[in-house]
Amino acid sequence: MGDPRESKRARTDGYATVQGDVQEEWFIGSIDQGTTSSRFFIFNSQADPVASHQIEFENHYPESGWHEHDPNDLYNSVTTCIEEAMKKFIAKGYSKSQIKAVGLTNQRETIVCWDKNTGEPLCNAVVWPDTRTKDLVRELKTHPNYGKLPNLCGLPLSTYPSSVKLVWLLRNHEVVRKAYDEARLAFGTVDSWLVYKLNGGTKNNVHATDTSNASRTMFMNLHTLQYDDELIAFFGIDRTKVALPTIASSSCPSKYGSIYEGPLAGIKISGCLGDQSSALVGQCGFQPGQAKNTYGTGCFLLYNVGSRPVISQYGLLATVAYHFGKDSQPVYALEGSIAVAGSGVKFLMNNLGFAYESDKITDLARSVKDNGGVVFVTAFSGLFAPYWIDDAKGTLFGITQHTQRGHIARATLEATCFQTRAILEAMEKDSGHKLEALAVDGGMSNSDLTMQTQADISGVRVERPGMRETTALGAAIAAALAVPGCWTSLDQVTEIMRKKDGRRVFTPEMDQKHVRRMYDSWERAVNMSRGWVKTELEDEAVEMGEA
Repeated sequence: MGDPRESKRARTDGYATVQGDVQEEWFIGSIDQGTTSSRFFIFNSQADPVASHQIEFENHYPESGWHEHDPNDLYNSVTTCIEEAMKKFIAKGYSKSQIKAVGLTNQRETIVCWDKNTGEPLCNAVVWPDTRTKDLVRELKTHPNYGKLPNLCGLPLSTYPSSVKLVWLLRNHEVVRKAYDEARLAFGTVDSWLVYKLNGGTKNNVHATDTSNASRTMFMNLHTLQYDDELIAFFGIDRTKVALPTIASSSCPSKYGSIYEGPLAGIKISGCLGDQSSALVGQCGFQPGQAKNTYGTGCFLLYNVGSRPVISQYGLLATVAYHFGKDSQPVYALEGSIAVAGSGVKFLMNNLGFAYESDKITDLARSVKDNGGVVFVTAFSGLFAPYWIDDAKGTLFGITQHTQRGHIARATLEATCFQTRAILEAMEKDSGHKLEALAVDGGMSNSDLTMQTQADISGVRVERPGMRETTALGAAIAAALAVPGCWTSLDQVTEIMRKKDGRRVFTPEMDQKHVRRMYDSWERAVNMSRGWVKTELEDEAVEMGEA
């Protein structure tokens, strides 16, 4: 290895100038807890990852439409990633003392319920695409105050947000209900659970969330950034019977505590962001009008609208993008959420056996010149923005004897691109401005074919950064801004990222008449995918001869 001090002297890009003084080389840790895996990154002062580790964990599907995680799997996978990444970090000659803080980013809407007396989970986590709540959602839409919800919290009522998942558990899970009745139920999104566990659980009882995650629950008022009594009453929740996490800013030196044990014991947790907000921050989308699209398990497009929320009239979500410090204004975004993106690729791999590696799906799609007339509405969890069709199911249209696996593979990639175009059109209507460029990240963005298809179908320039770990970077930025001796402003971060190489730009190339025909076929397919999910009430009506 040689002398690590010598290697540090040679790595001049690992040093930062803060307020004119050259500082000792410093680093920020970032926990990235996603739907299928957990990761831990360590970034240097030039926003380059110097060590990382990733672990996949099991997703559970106990019934059709149900999607669960073991909460202990989430925590254990995170701590293992920290341990393994720290081994790599130390092996490079660095030390724990150089890590100034840790940020956290997480899958949103997924809920964890635990016993606040013992610190143990009461049930599996209910994951964000889970659709067991579809009947409950239809019931709640008959409530006289239903129409007030979007203006208060920015979200339409659907199976997506955390609120309906908690209500379902209170009605249907005996252990959760008993804990609620006995006022020992603790509720939180995944960030809250990880912060609680990383702080030692019952030893320190740190129960906190940030505004970007809280805005996904339907319990927080989008304007006051506090829990709203009217929203909580709508869902029939008694605040005296359930512990909700304290809402803090996304960049905060005190509310998230410190890591209790392990190789980072004593290191402050000072940043917290929902994963899609974190990706916007990592892409340096700090100005109104900037947007990013993350192609992960799902696909999430965020459009910065500035310091005042815009309540969508066209099926989008209003959400907190980020809030850096109690003395700063929150920044809001319009969001379009697609339930299935990378999970569609995994479906072809795991369920249909099309390939063993995700990049082979792109190769398969390239094996044919077009989709061969096949359209795949990947509504495995219904359709999210801007459609909000809860009763849709995944449906393949246009299959003939000519159809090959390549056509289905291409149609799967195109499904995400079509839904992104629908979201972009809704954003243009809400904002009054057409987006000129779309910054992209996430696993599917590595596919040149998918990104070129996105540019063609959406008609906008697609820009892919050279450094793709923007979601993890966003949490690192949030954490660094909260502690001294690190980055001091968003302008400084933007300047660092502007100097990086490797950005790839995809411009529209396809004939627009052909694109229009393709999109017309997609819209027809969406309409034909409706109505596949019957509610229990409809089934009972059929049995009684009433329908």
